[in-house]
Amino acid sequence: MTTKNLVSYLFSLVILVSFNSFAQEKQDNRPPKEKWNLVIAEGRVTEVNKDLREVTVMGPEGNLLTLEVDDAVERFDEINVNDLISFEYYTYIMAEFRQPTAEELKEPLVVVAEGGKAPHNMDPSAVLGAVVKAVVTVEIINRPEMMVTVKGPRGNYVSINIEDEALIKELQVGEVVILTYAEAVALSLEKMN
Repeated sequence: MTTKNLVSYLFSLVILVSFNSFAQEKQDNRPPKEKWNLVIAEGRVTEVNKDLREVTVMGPEGNLLTLEVDDAVERFDEINVNDLISFEYYTYIMAEFRQPTAEELKEPLVVVAEGGKAPHNMDPSAVLGAVVKAVVTVEIINRPEMMVTVKGPRGNYVSINIEDEALIKELQVGEVVILTYAEAVALSLEKMN
């Protein structure tokens, strides 16, 4: 390698390291973002566990969802396999824009809790189900649609609607984010057939 090429290489390396340090510093200065979302959906019951008050529902696209049903939901005992039902539940997601800790890198996907309280602006009976924390990587940023797709530690993908225009402009493909996700128990179930 010539001296000129070596100097050029070192200069490029310094710029790259400086840019990465700046991007990481910018990333670390962003506060965490969290969002609660009420989901209203329909599906066909594939399984009912009366003892645990759980119902598994298949959505119109074949996706399965198991929900714990709140004690306040009346007529739960009337729900049977193959019933078409409508239901409501909350989801929670929090994104932390920081480098993962050594422990998070060692275990990039963990169940943080089996239950918890809903925030003050939700019905007190809405208790969280399992809370999962994962180290994910930003794979696709669709700014016109305000959608970001992340890849989880097991290679699975999830697309997330983003409401904050400033945030979606700051995100970069390849950026590491710590996501915490939870689904609340079903707040309502209603037979449709």
